[in-house]
Formats: sequence, C-alpha cells, structure tokens
Amino acid sequence: MSNAEHHEGTRRDFLYYATAGAGAVATGAAVWPLVNQMNPSADVLALSSIRVDVSGVSEGSQITVKWLGKPVFIRRRTPVEIEAARNVDLSDLPDQVARNANIEESADATDENRALDETGEWLVQMGVCTHLGCVPLGNAGDYTVDSGVGGWFCPCHGSHYDTSGRIRKGPAPENLPVPPAEFVDETTILLG
Repeated sequence: MSNAEHHEGTRRDFLYYATAGAGAVATGAAVWPLVNQMNPSADVLALSSIRVDVSGVSEGSQITVKWLGKPVFIRRRTPVEIEAARNVDLSDLPDQVARNANIEESADATDENRALDETGEWLVQMGVCTHLGCVPLGNAGDYTVDSGVGGWFCPCHGSHYDTSGRIRKGPAPENLPVPPAEFVDETTILLG
C-alpha cells in the first residue's frame, strides 16, 4: 500500500466523520425546540406548590382548592369523625395501603398514616375518585357520621369513602391519595 493510498483513506474517513458530526448537530438543533416545548410552562411550574390559609375552616367542614389542575379536599374533622376512622379494622379495607406521598410507600392505611397532623384533625387528600376520575361529594355515602358529616360518595359509579378517605364500598380500586402537604405555620398548609 502506497503512502498516497493511505493518505486518501484517512482523508475519506475525516470527511465521513465530519459530515456525520455536522448532520448530528443539525438534527439536534432541529429536534431541540420540539422536545423543549413539552416542558412545563412557567405558570404550571409556579402552581407546583401552593400555600392554603385554613384559618377559616371550622371543625366538621372542608374546603376544596385546585392544585396542579385537580381538586384537593382539606377537611378539619370532628372528634367523632376521627374516632370512626381510627376504629376501622384494616382487614375491612379493600385497599390497605395509605397512599400518602408524605410517608413510606408501603405504609398501611391506618387513619394515623393518612391524617396530616398527629391529632388527626386535618385530612388533606386529592378529590378525584380512583375509579374513573370523578369528583366525590363530601358528607355523603354510607360512611358518614355525626348526622351525615364526613365521608365521601362518588355518585357516578357508587364508590363510598370513609371519614379518612379510604375506599370502603364500590368499584374504586384505591383510597383517595394524600398529596405532598405540610403545615408551614399554625394556619397555612403547603401543598407540593
């Protein structure tokens, strides 16, 4: 093999790699705007965490706020609601997992593992039925206490949730999920 043939092979290889590299850069430049448009917009990122003032929520009532485009139920429970939720045998629950983003994934569905505070007074959960995504009605269903206070019922397909938001009856496969939430002061809950 002559020196001239070896030189041509090296030159050909260089032209091949240079063309392939330029093509890769051009493809990346063309594809990046398409990929980047799928990132969340600034207004969506701003809503990824919100602060909710709960100072006006009286015992036995709830408010519904919108977080990440979905309803979140924030309920201040009565002692009777808390007692009813804590007296449930886990073997009676169709879904025995807490579904609480604030604790270990495999935690059981005791009321203590679903409530926001140690006393159990505050319950924060997504307001979306786990069957087909409907919004359950508060203070309704077969698991209300205190003359119809507490519990949730999804009228679309008949799912009943107890005073801790756990599925008790109907087609819903899981408990209402508890989102990331914490008290940042005595009257403000941070979601997200």
